[in-house]
Amino acid sequence: MKKFRWIGFTLLTSMVLAGCGDNEGASGEEASISGTLSFYTSQPDEDANALVSAFNEQYPEVEVDIFRSGTEEVISKVQAENQAGDIQADVMLVADAVTFESLKEQELLLPYESEESEGISEEFIDPEHTYYGTKIMATILAVNTNEVNSIPDSWDVLTSEEAHDKAIMPSPLYSGAAAYNVGVMSRKDGFGWEYFENLKENGMTVVQGNGGVLQEVASGEKSYGMVVDFIVARAKAEGSPIELVYPSEGVPVITEPIGIMEETDNEEAAKAFVDFVLSEKGQEVSAEFGYTPIKEGIEVPEGLKNINEFDVLSHDVAELLETREKDKQKFEQISDE
Repeated sequence: MKKFRWIGFTLLTSMVLAGCGDNEGASGEEASISGTLSFYTSQPDEDANALVSAFNEQYPEVEVDIFRSGTEEVISKVQAENQAGDIQADVMLVADAVTFESLKEQELLLPYESEESEGISEEFIDPEHTYYGTKIMATILAVNTNEVNSIPDSWDVLTSEEAHDKAIMPSPLYSGAAAYNVGVMSRKDGFGWEYFENLKENGMTVVQGNGGVLQEVASGEKSYGMVVDFIVARAKAEGSPIELVYPSEGVPVITEPIGIMEETDNEEAAKAFVDFVLSEKGQEVSAEFGYTPIKEGIEVPEGLKNINEFDVLSHDVAELLETREKDKQKFEQISDE
């Protein structure tokens, strides 16, 4: 059945490039891949647009439509489409492996063994090749250097008196990264649900996404933030009075996996898109946006650490999938969100 294409944010990069006559990078095989491709993602608009533009330099005949929102809203849209029997997405790139395990469990993903996965650790690739990690995104501690004299090195600072009413974090009800963080940290010694209860008692503010956290800390409205690393590194490089800290206890890490939907109308273009994101060129483009690449041999952006340079807080993905909704409900009860 031919899928209905929604009219939302549409990127006609291929048309623009064609108008400029910029098809020099496309080989005969690449130029033969064409048609439309629906790309659902939780990446910031600017990053998603740049990724698609780079893809279109190699595949100018593929018109990519982007739907962008927070991970939870992206997944809600897909689930609604699935219930209606008409999933419109061809390719999806959102927060974490737990989210993709849910889609895999529902048999919504197309297995595809990409040759471009070489150089990516097996721990970041689904053994059945229904999804691949695309980058390393750590959740770190952000500190406003105008408001804080002594830079902390522990998550404990968020429950301290000095952080009372001065800390902020994203909501696991909206952010996939935040949902993953809560699932992991609530199961770790030294944290547990007691840690989140203490955050509540200490006046922790909860906002929808990581962008809101960054804005509040960079402006000085809040002094401390629990937030993904790359947006903090960007802000610091642009002159914001903000420092990023990888706390000594370790940090949760997500990989923003990418996968192809089982009912894709354009399998050839979808596979080409996945290949591009995992390729050396795609990883270099991702690093230029400020993300830590997941593929070996690609330089890490300034201000960020390689995954081998910090301790990782993690937990069994299958258990996190089984308990995700309960975890979110538990957090909601604690935070009164």
